[in-house]
Amino acid sequence: MERIGFVGLGTMGASMAANLARAGAPLTVWNRTPGHAAALLGLGAQEAETPARLAARSDVVVVCVSDTADVAAVLFGPGGVAEGAPTGSLVIDCSTIAPQATREFGCRLAERGVAMVDAPVSGGSEGARLGSLTIFVGGSDSDVARARPVLEAIGRTITHMGPLGNGQAAKAVNQVIISGAYLGVAEGIVLGIRAGLEPHRLVEALSGGAAQSWILANRGGRMIDDEYPLGFKLALHRKDLGIALEMAAEIGVMLPVAMLVAALEDRLLAAGHGEEDMSVLARAIRELAAPEPGADTTGETAPE
Repeated sequence: MERIGFVGLGTMGASMAANLARAGAPLTVWNRTPGHAAALLGLGAQEAETPARLAARSDVVVVCVSDTADVAAVLFGPGGVAEGAPTGSLVIDCSTIAPQATREFGCRLAERGVAMVDAPVSGGSEGARLGSLTIFVGGSDSDVARARPVLEAIGRTITHMGPLGNGQAAKAVNQVIISGAYLGVAEGIVLGIRAGLEPHRLVEALSGGAAQSWILANRGGRMIDDEYPLGFKLALHRKDLGIALEMAAEIGVMLPVAMLVAALEDRLLAAGHGEEDMSVLARAIRELAAPEPGADTTGETAPE
């Protein structure tokens, strides 16, 4: 495998980089916030002082950061990848950003003799840890072929969607679909609880029929318990959904369910739930429900 540089060691990136190290890739890492590389150094990785220095010692640079502005900063800001990347190197962007921004970044890198592939991922922190991510890939045939050994170390389903930017467009579709799926599971579970059904037995029953889904199986328990430990941040999904809604507006497509989910997520963000898993949508549905009989709605204890 070629020498790999990995930029961005957050919830997703740290696990993805660890899988590359375990696959035997010569690995150099960088993260904006210090202190995230210790486990990777234990796996044999080296740490660079800047993205530019990381790029100088890498054939392929993988970027996994939060948003379009962050990608622009690590690629083209002071000490960025573009400063150090040698001619003939490849950038693989696993962030989720706007398709048009990806195409613009690709053009800027190409002027420096650096190729680019967009490869946003889906599968949450579990998929990143297990190396089972779904990856939507955009780029030329030759660049995607070069990227594939790297992607195979971090993902299980890797699909070339077409030219640069098409990976991001496919990821936008993914985020639209999961927004409706999360909302449907949240509504069903809250309805079942309020109807007096035993919720775990309900999920077991639903899992045997057409309602079965990854979200029901892996996030239903969190919705039942009304506890939402991080898997995929609500704030990040809202950012992704904004990209999808903007893309839809540009091409004249109305997305009513996605618009509803965006409004519910805005409500949750305003209440301080942005760092929780996006299954916290169930909390919004609970809050919209009528008070349970005998519930205290004044802050005082209801009489027994």
